[in-house]
Amino acid sequence: MDTPKPSAWSETVVLVDADYLDSVAFDLIVNFERMLERRVPPADLARWLDCAVLDGGLRPGDNAVQAVFLHGKEREAFENFAPARYADELDGKAFRDNLGEFTLHSFAVEDIVSTADFYVQSLETLLAAPAVKRLVLVPDMDAYGAQVRRALAASQGKETTLLAMSPQPGGGFAQEILGYSLMNALGIRSDELR
Repeated sequence: MDTPKPSAWSETVVLVDADYLDSVAFDLIVNFERMLERRVPPADLARWLDCAVLDGGLRPGDNAVQAVFLHGKEREAFENFAPARYADELDGKAFRDNLGEFTLHSFAVEDIVSTADFYVQSLETLLAAPAVKRLVLVPDMDAYGAQVRRALAASQGKETTLLAMSPQPGGGFAQEILGYSLMNALGIRSDELR
């Protein structure tokens, strides 16, 4: 099995279980449409990435960021993000804003390995890569959180931020609530929640 290996790693890498992220976005859309009594559009992927790396400690500048999306082989696209299609809208594409240049990569999880194993092996590859200084992680902690925590406990020298829907036990990483960055990307304003 090949773990994701772009030709050279950036100092900042966002590693995302895309199926999990998409399911969390769906849950938020359903709940907020009821609460706000309005349609909530798909999340803006570039906006979400900006929020995610800001949560991970990146600041504006000429940064290089790689976003790696791991997704089920049967899935060709996000259902709750725009842009959505892995092969033709995301993989190998890039965008630039005040935080730097973001390069997007997508990898399908093949039948020979579980999503958990693929995510954790990818994480271990990134933890071992000397070029990578900052990691922002979006794993499915309910499904394989213990494996992620073990990998992070063995790591040293990386600024690692875990984005999850609830606080996680363990050490060696910072953590932020995933829902906040998703709400921003979904266009949900704080004044609507009062």
